This record gives sequence, C-alpha cells and structure tokens, in this order.
Amino acid sequence: MATLFTNRALCYLKLKKWDQASSDCRHALELDNNIVKGYYFLGQALLEQQLYDESITYLQKALDTSKEQKRSFGDDITFSLRQAQKKRFQIQEKRRIQQEIGLQTYLTNLITQDVERKSSALKSSSEEENQSEKDRIQAEGEKHIAKVNELFANVDERRKQREVPDYLCGKISFEIMKDPVITPSGITYDRKDIEEHLQRVGHFDPVTRTELKQGQLIPNLAMKEVVDTFVSENEWVVMEY
Repeated sequence: MATLFTNRALCYLKLKKWDQASSDCRHALELDNNIVKGYYFLGQALLEQQLYDESITYLQKALDTSKEQKRSFGDDITFSLRQAQKKRFQIQEKRRIQQEIGLQTYLTNLITQDVERKSSALKSSSEEENQSEKDRIQAEGEKHIAKVNELFANVDERRKQREVPDYLCGKISFEIMKDPVITPSGITYDRKDIEEHLQRVGHFDPVTRTELKQGQLIPNLAMKEVVDTFVSENEWVVMEY
C-alpha cells in the first residue's frame, strides 16, 4: 500500500503538484517508515516549495535509510540534498546581506549625527575659528565613514567567496573533500565516504553501479592540491567544515 502512495507521489512531482506529492509521501511513511522513496520524494516536493530546512531533513533521512538498507540511488538523493543545502545557504546569505546593509546604514547615520552635533556645539567667538573647527569635524566624520565603508566592502568580498564549488565536494557526503580518491570509472569521492559505502552498502561504485573494491581507490593528487589551495585561501572553510 505504501508503494501505491509513493508511485502516485512521483506522478504528482512530474505534474509539479507539490502539495499532493507531499501528502501522498506522508501517507506512505505512516504506513512504512522505512520506505526510502517516501523520504526522497517528500524531500523533493518540499524543496520545490522552498521549505529548505524540512527538505534537508527528509532527504538526509532518505540517504541514511538507503545506506541502512544497502540500496543505491546513484547520485540522485545526494544531488537533491546538495541542491536544498545550496538554496538554504543562498537564503541565509541574502538575509545576512540585508543585515549588513542595515548595520552599515545605521553606523553611517550615527557618524553623520555626531558630526552635526559637534558642529552645532561650537561656541567660539570667531567665525573663522568656528569654520575651521567645523571643517576638521567634517573631515574626521568623512574619514570614519570611509573606514566603515571599507570594512563592509572587505566583508562583502569575503562573503562573495563563501561557497564551496560543487567539484570540491564529495558525491556522498556533499562536504568539501579532505582525502579525494578516484575510482576506475573516473568518479572522485572522499576516501572515508566511499570506504564506508563499500563496507556498509556493497562493493560497487554508487554512481556508475560498476563493481568496485577498496584496493582500486587511487589518491586524486590533483584534486587534493586544488582543495588545499581553496582551503588556504578561504579560512572560513576550516570553521564551517
């Protein structure tokens, strides 16, 4: 019975009827909480509805359940999971940009108000002295504003680079690879992920489904060099990964 719901959910997905697909997947999971397609299709429907946190939860559950059952869906689940994570990241970055713009505007206004307050408070008897002091206060304020703008420009430049390219991420964990190895099929994985797959799921390449033994894994030195260079140039990677 659960399979009937997931089959219909797949039809709804193709018709872009996300609510109906979600509903059928939830019914399927109520009947069988070990049905991988229930989690996978639900994750896809939620992704299309821009419910990224919930989508990631169900796609991760689909991936974990498929591993427990030693079933392979190739790169389908990990691709969708990576998509959901990227979409969520973009939303978070957009929110962060808005907060930074708000803070920058707030600080600039504070400096401007401080300049106006200091200028208004001048009480020298000489108009020439007052003008000279006003010019000094104005120049100091402009210097502070320029410094604030420079700081936020640097933050903005670092933020633009705050995303790991897909080709540096493993196809199983979709995290940046630490020890990339290449298979005879030409697919690169992070060593710990592919070795865990071979031990827990089976002796085959999860993407190409061809037979694969641990001894056939060869260090991808070129990719390792690219990863190391990226990490050295982006310190935030160490903190977030």
